Amino acid sequence: MKSHKTTHITERKLFFKRAGLITLASFLLISTGLQAKGEVNIYSARKESLIAPVLDTFSKENDVVVNLITGSADALLSRLKAEGDASPADMFITVDAGRLHRAKAAGVLRALNNNVLNTNIPSHLRDSDGYWFGLSQRARVIFYNPKKVSPKDLSSYEDLASSKWKGRICVRSSANIYNQSLVASMLEADGRENTQTWIKGLVSNLARPPFGGDIDLLKAVSAGVCDLTLANTYYYGRLGQSDSADERAVYNSVKLFWPNQGEGERGAHVNVSGAGITAAATNIENATLLLEFLTNRASQEWYAHVNNEYPVVKGVGAPEMLAPFGTFRADTISLSQLGENNREAVEIMDIAGWK
Repeated sequence: MKSHKTTHITERKLFFKRAGLITLASFLLISTGLQAKGEVNIYSARKESLIAPVLDTFSKENDVVVNLITGSADALLSRLKAEGDASPADMFITVDAGRLHRAKAAGVLRALNNNVLNTNIPSHLRDSDGYWFGLSQRARVIFYNPKKVSPKDLSSYEDLASSKWKGRICVRSSANIYNQSLVASMLEADGRENTQTWIKGLVSNLARPPFGGDIDLLKAVSAGVCDLTLANTYYYGRLGQSDSADERAVYNSVKLFWPNQGEGERGAHVNVSGAGITAAATNIENATLLLEFLTNRASQEWYAHVNNEYPVVKGVGAPEMLAPFGTFRADTISLSQLGENNREAVEIMDIAGWK
């Protein structure tokens, strides 16, 4: 997206321009000569296409200029830490509760007690101390090739360590934060000893060493490289909406299974994309307004339709590409716990041989 013209440029905007700024400002404001009600500056680990349109809507509806820089989560977090109190960023947007916890632990976020956010977002999908808030959900579940696997043979994450899956599973690297958070949730549910034993069983069942990303794994299941895998639901939905006939074919040839749905079981593992206001923020009022906007019904419906992510707000429908697989019971572990358990999760993944 090209930058819009602005009527004046402050030093903070110049900083963003030199850093590769994308400015999302209202064309109506500019063309009529109206003065914007300030600005809000964002560092986002979400790709521009997955966040910019909804930010543009916020800008138009609230007369606030939105300045956006996108990059990798680790690079942006390092930048926030290096900039300290001099950081121009008012908000940090990223994916996975583990990364949000890292930002909190690094001291680059500030706590916020906000009635709108506390009402809209269930307590387990936001930081217990108010440093970050989940904006959309994704489940990390089992995907299988129905030509090789019967759903009757599937049940839980724990069952993936069973010998019946020997040589039949594909996974991505243990360095992946999504896998680390899954293991962190299992630590909370099953304890260290059982989780470490589970990892050893899972690793012994791999069809090949860990590789690729979630899309690669789904394609591998479709191609028969392995019979089942673990992946985030929005990647699967994205394949179904793809312009590529080959990718849509993957969507149609691979099926989704919701694990741990039995009576008394905890439910499928979910995680979030989320955001927090930075410790260095100067546009706190606009940043708070934006967080509230991202949890309204229209924004939540946009997340579901465009990003294939599940809303955090109750009553908003599921993504169209995932709706055929019905509703599911989600694990309601506090996602703050995923961050707190991350170090131990990485440690036992290494010990148990998940490369």
